[in-house]
Amino acid sequence: MATGRTHRPATRSRGIPEATVARLPLYLRALTALSERSVPTVSSEELAAAAGVNSAKLRKDFSYLGSYGTRGVGYDVEYLVYQISRELGLTQDWPVVIVGIGNLGAALANYGGFASRGFRVAALIDADPAMAGKPVAGMPVQHTDELEKIIEENGVSIGVIATPAGAAQQVSERLIAAGVTSILNFAPTVLSVPDGVDVRKVDLSIELQILAFHEQRKAGEEAAAAAGSATGAAEGQVTAEGPVAAATAAPSPTVRKGGPEGDVPAVMPA
Repeated sequence: MATGRTHRPATRSRGIPEATVARLPLYLRALTALSERSVPTVSSEELAAAAGVNSAKLRKDFSYLGSYGTRGVGYDVEYLVYQISRELGLTQDWPVVIVGIGNLGAALANYGGFASRGFRVAALIDADPAMAGKPVAGMPVQHTDELEKIIEENGVSIGVIATPAGAAQQVSERLIAAGVTSILNFAPTVLSVPDGVDVRKVDLSIELQILAFHEQRKAGEEAAAAAGSATGAAEGQVTAEGPVAAATAAPSPTVRKGGPEGDVPAVMPA
């Protein structure tokens, strides 16, 4: 079986945009679920909804693969699974090393999705001598002193870094010097790598901060909507009481009068 050191996927040579490449795994996941349910064909609308994209974007993405579906029938599920898997390089064996076997590294080692998606965890590596030989996910952890030897013997081209931030750059340099050309970085730091090395960063804290931003924005919108409702209710009450009542009512500290620029809200939110 071929390894990651003997063959590279053809996406770049075929001119497939990076944005499309990033969506291909989403399509593959949705298609795999359909395949497991023995669904033979799927429309672009159904597949787009399952992948979380719009159907026009999906059809454009598939046009880069030379797949256009059949009018009135849709796309052949099994063929698309093969086509996308081939384009992503998943029809071959990709040996992977995971460096840093703390809580996160151990969780990654125990993830069962690697093997079913064309990735083989070739080794688990950690700098702590006390971890050497300790079984994790059925594999003995090896010391970082063996890193270069492990990469060479297994033909590894993909490395996963799950170390603390302070160690990540040095680890990446050793991986690259040993022949690794793609890195998945879970360490909360930005790696400096030479041209020709691909790095994908997964920062859970950043993702949570982005979600916090959206939660804060939604809360602000809800507060503004509630304040607007209160303003409308107060204005309606003045109108219902009539002009006499409005003229004789005691002034409220939250009421502002209109100025030269025209009317302003009668009740200002606190």
